[in-house]
Amino acid sequence: MNKITIKDAFAAGKAFIPFITCGDPSLDITEQLVYAMEEAGADLIELGIPFSDPTAEGPVIQNANERALAGGVTTDKIFEMVSRIRKKTSIPLLFMTYANVVFSYGTERFVRTASEIGMNGLILPDVPFEEKEEFDTICKKYGMELVSLIAPTSHARIARIAAEASGFVYCVSSLGVTGVRTSITTDVGAMVKLVKQAKDIPCAIGFGISTPEQAKNMAAKADGVIVGSAIVKLCKQYGAECVPYVKEYVMEMKEAIRGI
Repeated sequence: MNKITIKDAFAAGKAFIPFITCGDPSLDITEQLVYAMEEAGADLIELGIPFSDPTAEGPVIQNANERALAGGVTTDKIFEMVSRIRKKTSIPLLFMTYANVVFSYGTERFVRTASEIGMNGLILPDVPFEEKEEFDTICKKYGMELVSLIAPTSHARIARIAAEASGFVYCVSSLGVTGVRTSITTDVGAMVKLVKQAKDIPCAIGFGISTPEQAKNMAAKADGVIVGSAIVKLCKQYGAECVPYVKEYVMEMKEAIRGI
């Protein structure tokens, strides 16, 4: 099946990008969630590969990582799941994980395998811009996009990061770790403007977005919104029965940003 590109995900209006932790509550449910979220209007999906020390994550996603690892999830099992998914859908898929996961698997082996099974790209939140080269070179070799993150503290570095970015730029809306927030006070519009001045590349905003109202506000300032913790909470709350609840939530969020 031909891969739809990351660029395609942003082509039909504001993109809604959900995140789930692979294997929470099980890999079978993760697979079902991918199909359900696509049906609900997701444009691109982030698949988290669990790691024992996910430094960018708040307690919700940390706990999901622990549950998935306790359930016996491995990188190879996740690769097998993606191979099954790719027989049924071409929606853009990104892995979000940590440098150690990639290193321990073997960087080239990891990227090559991810590309072969049909992944579109990779997000490594613990790899600073200055150290991305060793990953970026291999990603380019295998046609994978290494997505760059910018934070409210990036300021002077934003233009440099944006100039070398690929896929889309992940704009971190809040300082600290991932998690649901009652309000987002960062001047996201200014961050996006700096990116666009440096390069014509889509910008998606993540960290802290959980309500349709927040999604709508953020989508007005960027090309897409990323939601993780609110979805992972539903996975924990409903366990093996979570698929219809997540589907309904994604539908509501996508509807909130449609036509902006």
